[in-house]
Amino acid sequence: MKKLAKLALFFSISFAVLFIATTGFRFLALRVDWIRTLPQRPETILITIIAAAHWALTVALHGSLLISLSYIVRNRFFMMPSLGCLFVLAMFFNFGISVALKNWEFVPPSNNMVKPLGGPGIILTNSLKRGETAVILLKGPGEPRGSRVTAIPGQPLSFHEQAPAHAEFTLPPVPFGNENPWFLKSLAIDIRLSGTQIQQRFDQGIFPFLIYSGALILLLCSLSFILNLSAWPLANIFLGFLAFRGVLALETFFNSPDMQDVFDSFLVRISWIQVDMAVPLIFCLIAVLIYVYSILVFIAKRRSQDED
Repeated sequence: MKKLAKLALFFSISFAVLFIATTGFRFLALRVDWIRTLPQRPETILITIIAAAHWALTVALHGSLLISLSYIVRNRFFMMPSLGCLFVLAMFFNFGISVALKNWEFVPPSNNMVKPLGGPGIILTNSLKRGETAVILLKGPGEPRGSRVTAIPGQPLSFHEQAPAHAEFTLPPVPFGNENPWFLKSLAIDIRLSGTQIQQRFDQGIFPFLIYSGALILLLCSLSFILNLSAWPLANIFLGFLAFRGVLALETFFNSPDMQDVFDSFLVRISWIQVDMAVPLIFCLIAVLIYVYSILVFIAKRRSQDED
C-alpha cells in the first residue's frame, strides 16, 4: 500500500506539472497565432485558455503515464496493482478536467483587446523567404481593410484604396518566425486531434467518454513492457516515447473519415456494434494481446529461473 501511495503521489504531481506547463505554452502559442492573423477574429482569453487546456490534457495524460510507467519499472513495483492504480488515476484526472473545462465554457467571457503587432507600412508575407507575394498595409494592422500595396514577384506594384466592405478576404500573417520541423508540427497536430476526439466523446455522453478514454489508457498502460527492454532507463524512456507517439498516430489514423467508412462497411451487418465503438474495441484488443504476451514472457522467465 505504501508503494501504491507513492505511485499515486508521483503520478498526480507529474500530471499536474505537465498539464499546467503545457497549458501555458500552448496558450502563448495560440495567442501569438491569433495576433499574427489579420483581420483578427473575435477572441477572448477564456476561449484560448480552454482550447490550450484541451490540447494540454492529451500531453499530460500521455506524458504522466509514460513517466509513471518508467517509475514503476525502475523501482520494481508489482506490475498488476500498479497498472490498476495508474488506470484509475488517469481516468479520474481525465474525467475531472474534462468536466471542469466543459463547465468553464459556460462562464461569460470578457472581451480582450490586444494591441496589433507593427505599425503603418508593415509588410505581410506567407514566408520569410524571398520571392513571395507581399502585402504592405499603409495604415498598419489596426486597419486591415485600409489602403494597401500588393507586391507580386515579376509584376508592378498594385495599389488598392481599401478592401471591399463585405468581401471575404485573407491577409498573410504578421511576419514572425515559426519555422518548426515537420515532426514537431505533426506531433502537435496529432495531439490536437486526440484532444478533439476526447472532447467529442465527452459531448456525446459519459459512457462514450469512459469507454473511449478507458480503452486508450488501457492500451497506453499495456506498453509498460517496452520500458523494461534494456538496462538503460533513458533508452527505455525514448523507446516508450516512440511507442506512445505511434499510439497517437494510430489514433489519428483510425479516427480519420476514410477509416471510419471502412469500419462502417465491416460493421453494417453487426447491429449491436456501432461505428463509434470500433476504435475502442481495436485498442482493447491490442492491449489484451500485449498483456497476454507480457504474462507469457513473465512465466517463461520464472520457469527458466527455477530450472537454473
